[in-house]
Order: sequence, then C-alpha cells, then structure tokens
Amino acid sequence: MNVYIPKQIAIGRKSEQGWGIMGKTSNKRRVDGWLLIDKPAGITSSAVVNKVKWALNAKKAGHAGTLDPEATGLLAVALGEATKTVPYVTDGLKAYTFIVRLGQATNTDDTEGEVIASSDLRPADAEIKDALVQFTGDIQQVPPQFSAVKVDGQRAYKLARDGEELDLIARDLFVESLTLLNRIDDDHVELKMVCGKGGYVRSIARDLGASLGCLGHVKILRRIWSCSLNVEDAIDFATIERLAKDPELENYLHPIELGLADLPELKCRPEEVGKLRNGNPAMVLASDLEYGAEAWVSCNGEPLAIGIYKAGEIHPNRVFVAP
Repeated sequence: MNVYIPKQIAIGRKSEQGWGIMGKTSNKRRVDGWLLIDKPAGITSSAVVNKVKWALNAKKAGHAGTLDPEATGLLAVALGEATKTVPYVTDGLKAYTFIVRLGQATNTDDTEGEVIASSDLRPADAEIKDALVQFTGDIQQVPPQFSAVKVDGQRAYKLARDGEELDLIARDLFVESLTLLNRIDDDHVELKMVCGKGGYVRSIARDLGASLGCLGHVKILRRIWSCSLNVEDAIDFATIERLAKDPELENYLHPIELGLADLPELKCRPEEVGKLRNGNPAMVLASDLEYGAEAWVSCNGEPLAIGIYKAGEIHPNRVFVAP
C-alpha cells in the first residue's frame, strides 16, 4: 500500500539525518570557543559573525556586544558551546577610548550623520574634566535617535531614517570611570570610559557637549576590552579572510571558559560528571562560596556546567555538551 507523506514531513526527516533541501549535505560542523577580533571600521558586527561562521564552517556563533559599523576594536565571537557564556561577558564592564569632535552636533551623534547645530565655543581642559564627573557612577542616558532600541516593535534607527523625531526613554547606566586622555587640538579630545552593560558612547559625547555648551559628537570609537577579553589578544579581520576554510584559523580560538572569568570556578570528581551532563545536581569539592552563589564547575580542566551553589552541590542551569 502506498502511504502519502506530506512534503514538509519528508524534508524534515531528511534534515534529521543531516540532509538539507534537495538532498544536499550540510558542511557545518561544531566548533567551540571564542574568537577575538579587532573589528575594522565600515562593517557591521553581524557581518563579522557571519564571516567567522563561514570561515570555520561553524554551526553556531554569536557576539558579546554590538559595535557600531564605524567603530573599531574588540568584537568577541562565541562559537558553539561558548555561546552559553555570552551573558557573562555582556553583563560585565567594558572599556572604550573615543575622540569627541567639539563644536558640532549631528543627528546620529557620530560622523555618519548630518551636522544639525554648531558652536564656536571651546571649553578649557579643566572645564572638560569638571564636566566628566556628572557622567560617572549610576547615571541615566537617552539612547541616540539612530540606535537599535525598539519603539513600538521597530528599531529606532529605522524610524529615524524615515524622519521621525523619537522621544526615547532614558536608561540606567553604570559608569565606573570617564577620563580625559588627551586634548588633541581645540576641536578634538580623547576620552576613556569604563562602563557597564547598555552604554552608548555616542550619548556620552552628545550630552557632554551639551553640558559644556559647545555641542559634540563621536568621531572615532574603539572598544579595548570587555570583561576578561582584551583587544590585545584579538586578530585582525584580514586574518579571518586569509585563513578562511584553513584549519590554522582554529589555532586562534580561545577556550570556552574565557567567558567565565567573572564567575568563581568549582571542581568536581569524575564520578559526578555524568550527573552534571544530564542537568542534575552534583557534589563539588570543598568551597567557601556562599549558599546561592553562581559558579561554574569543571573536572580535569574541562568546563561542565554553570549553576547555583547550594551546600556542597552545584545545581546546573546551563550545561556544556561533551566534545
């Protein structure tokens, strides 16, 4: 007897066996770890991630914090099981150096936009240093009109491109430090900021210029580190293109646990590994962690899970799949 199988189901069965549409096999493979990239200007963060996935034939990848297309510096790409550690990097502190162009405001708060106002006023260095104080600690900042913030389900930058004037809500931001590094000339100052999650450097430049009465926008922006990840350990984008599809590119991968530097590490005995792999609580070696603290656990140097420590046990909420 002939049995009718709907086309969607037939395709689904092939996919489960590693086949794609039209019977083609997928060449994507599992790659685990972090690839740190010194992103050049002129390319989006998503485009860099896609290039990395293609170059390594990787099944899964994501980045730990977007950089504007014209910004440069550290873009940390997590691959495979490392994607489970991304939140612990994005929630950590980040450091940026940036140059502010004084005397001009733009509609994008950077050089990509149109100049919408100008001023001949140029503050002295002492005035700038005094003004920076108000942008440290727990502050609130309004995102740029051209940003990825959602307004009624749409990205703000899309609405701004259509000419809409948006009334964006101020957001909380922790700024650990904001310092003047260099007075390049009358029109340009170089600053360094260390801040928490969700900060817009463009907003800092805009609001600083407004506070000083001279206006301002970001001319050059560079991220130098994020959590435990440093741009000094990154490779340039040209290296990815040069070593695409070459096994040598994997030599630049950093281990999964690089993204867990801000969490305490616990260790367990080999007989507890199976429990953790199945998502069950397991005994860990002696620790002075407080009850309810979050930690990650390893055995013989291999990361196994992230979870909550409770009286000698780790209760996993994220489990790393065995290699």
